[in-house]
Amino acid sequence: MIRLVSVILFCALASHAYPIDGAARTGIRRLAAYKLAHEGKIKKSVNLPPGALWNTDQIKIRLSGSDFDITTSTPEDSYLKAGLQAIFAIRDDSYSLALLDISDPSLPRYAAIRPDVSRIPGSVGKLFVATGIFGALRRIHPSSTAAREKILRDTIVTADSFVYRDGKTVPFFNDGDAAILNRRLESGDKFSLWEWLDHMLSQSSNAAASTTWKQAMLLHKFGAAYPPAPAAEAQFFKEPSKTDLRDLALESLESALTESGLDTSKIRIGTFFTSGGSRAIPGTASYSTPRELLRWLIKMEQGKLVDAWSSLELKRLLYCSRPRYRYASSPALAKAAVYFKSGSLFQCEPEPGYRCVQYKGNKTNLMHSVTVVESGSKAYLVAMTSNVLRLNSAVEHQTIATEIERLIQRRP
Repeated sequence: MIRLVSVILFCALASHAYPIDGAARTGIRRLAAYKLAHEGKIKKSVNLPPGALWNTDQIKIRLSGSDFDITTSTPEDSYLKAGLQAIFAIRDDSYSLALLDISDPSLPRYAAIRPDVSRIPGSVGKLFVATGIFGALRRIHPSSTAAREKILRDTIVTADSFVYRDGKTVPFFNDGDAAILNRRLESGDKFSLWEWLDHMLSQSSNAAASTTWKQAMLLHKFGAAYPPAPAAEAQFFKEPSKTDLRDLALESLESALTESGLDTSKIRIGTFFTSGGSRAIPGTASYSTPRELLRWLIKMEQGKLVDAWSSLELKRLLYCSRPRYRYASSPALAKAAVYFKSGSLFQCEPEPGYRCVQYKGNKTNLMHSVTVVESGSKAYLVAMTSNVLRLNSAVEHQTIATEIERLIQRRP
């Protein structure tokens, strides 16, 4: 029997998020570092495209007051539908996409290609973890966003076994450092809760995602008594059964999604992102569809993802403020503001003449992009998944982004 060789990777390359002027308010040290680097005051390792240089006050939710929603019976815009059909006519049938043009907020235009195909979300599921954190903060402090900000900024979380094992690095920086240090997270590393969220979404750190999910559970359980003392936290994770811990892990994320009007039979992250997290808390199925991912974006733009304050903070956390990658790296988007989360999973098996390469799996080659683009007078939301074997999906998503941008811009 031929021995199966499998290479598996859930990943999303670095996508430094949140506007770099947000350091003073959030306490996210990475933002201060990138601002200093951009100003030439510390060693500079990246050049930011024009669309990555927006200030915090430029980022706004665009559908405030709108009750628009999409269902299986939502009519599709004929121009967008024809354009998408042309884009995907020569491409693999595994592509699934849902698109909403919100250039005119009073007249959203929708079109889709196979939007109800369900696939493992991979790192896109980190959006659901972030939603869970903001949902818990609202339940604790329903009328005080200042109190929520204080928890995010002042709660210091120490890394533990949940960070193991993750190959991705995150930026380390303190006042006075001459440069940014990027390394893997280790037990004992300390960051504020806001910084853990930033590492999860900007770096797509699996270690940060498992740590942040653990904090969502603690927020959900302890409420106003969060953060618990170390002894109380340790005791809490010892007392319940593994099944009860799994159920609480799901509830800590899905309660906020459900309260926001999203369908958790269509989107779920069921398994922790690291083996350390999974050993402590057993997992279950994970899934997502482009239509429901698009609805997540719509709720955010409406200010209905938890609430208006949370929606805006989530959008800021998704803002791409570094050189772009995958879908977001399209040259056509260089001047656009892009809000982005991506995820992938590739698997390889023996095949004559085939060499296993990242993003070109021959057994599985998932690639997902969840994106808001604000380009000149145009604004639109895209949720796309694919599973095209042996094709460099990172490059292909970049190409599709260019074609969709041109489609949107051509419309009068």
